[in-house]
Amino acid sequence: MHILVITGSPKGENSITYQTVRYLQVVYPQHTYDVLHVGARIKSLEKDMTGALDMLRAADLLLFCYPVYTFIAPSQLHRFITLVKQSGVDLTGKWATQITTSKHFYDVTAHRYVQDNCMDMGLRVVKGLSADMDDLLSEQGRKDARAFFEYVMYCVENGIALPPAAPLPAPAHKPVTPLAAADENKPGDVVIVADLAPDDAQLAAMIGRFRTALPLATRVVNIREFPFKGGCLGCFHCAVTGKCVYTDGFDDFLRGTIQKAQAIVFAFSIEDHSMGANFKRYNDREFCNGHRTVTMGMPMGYLVSGDYSREENLRMILESRAQVGGNFLCGVATDEFDPDGEIDALAKTLSYALEHSYNPPKDFYGVGGMKVFRDLIWLMQGMMRADHKFYKAHGQYDFPQKKWPTMLKMYAVGMLLTSPNVQKKMGSAMTRGMLAPYEKVLAKAKENNA
Repeated sequence: MHILVITGSPKGENSITYQTVRYLQVVYPQHTYDVLHVGARIKSLEKDMTGALDMLRAADLLLFCYPVYTFIAPSQLHRFITLVKQSGVDLTGKWATQITTSKHFYDVTAHRYVQDNCMDMGLRVVKGLSADMDDLLSEQGRKDARAFFEYVMYCVENGIALPPAAPLPAPAHKPVTPLAAADENKPGDVVIVADLAPDDAQLAAMIGRFRTALPLATRVVNIREFPFKGGCLGCFHCAVTGKCVYTDGFDDFLRGTIQKAQAIVFAFSIEDHSMGANFKRYNDREFCNGHRTVTMGMPMGYLVSGDYSREENLRMILESRAQVGGNFLCGVATDEFDPDGEIDALAKTLSYALEHSYNPPKDFYGVGGMKVFRDLIWLMQGMMRADHKFYKAHGQYDFPQKKWPTMLKMYAVGMLLTSPNVQKKMGSAMTRGMLAPYEKVLAKAKENNA
């Protein structure tokens, strides 16, 4: 086959993910491989896509190869996919798959993002390989890589592809009703971080109504106006100092302009099944905070223009980002069904959250995600010193082996349960024993409310 490897890492040939592809090239030399380092070349590709489009047309199989950055692909690959779709190049019937490396923190949403966009372009998709960063260094990891590649070849030979998603209808924007101007002297500070194009009247109207409905002072930061010098390079320069290698001042801008607010509301129009390449660059550059949940406890919300109800993967990303960050997601107001009502509800919920310091416990998205980060930072504490210091200070090293009293109790109970005679004697006593502490809580509540 003629395989085009599309690498999304800004490190190009020095990408760890790309080494898996190099290994497969050695093991399977019967195929023809071309490599397009879009992550490292995105600025030149923005000026001229001619050569890249020729390579896409010539390929039988597109192999996307990238590290997972903040729930999706790096912003550079994000931008490339947008450019390909905008070009109108016909890729119908070609094959596509992907290889990623990560610590398995929401690799599922990254894969789904690439998969959905490939299906938009008529590509036939084979499920990709999600590898750990170090997998290629182990025999099992190399075995998994070979097995994946052979499976891809089998699927291509036999015409086996993932079922295509139902095409999304064009977003049916419902009009937003402006509200009469309210009191100018509102208390508080809520920042609205927007990717607002000059001609996006719909999103501007949503932002306008929200600002009027919210009984708190707001300010709008349009990320299109920030002078980004580029997307995150994955260089880990910020791992120790927290200072980004770029000199565009984004880290100071983020900490002084955005994270000092009481709450953050993000506003965007859906683009390519995501918040768009501009927001992806913003999210990736937030890595100057490392894996530190520096905004935990801060409420957040979203104003979204587009077909949000059909974007399952995007919904998971927004909900998971809030959960992992320790933020209460006050709502996602869209313009699909009842924009006025949803915007007003978001304003009311955000006001309540700030007034009552409401932040419910995390669910699986947050608990599972933070366990991945916890183990990662513990293992890499020598390099990620700022993260390690933060995790220690905030009690985020909640390893189960620290809970030895509970473990001893479980050993004791387990020994008792191995005896049939003891089980007969205990009968329902175990259930009553388990409920006893809860009965004390209920009794105490009754006493306090008497």
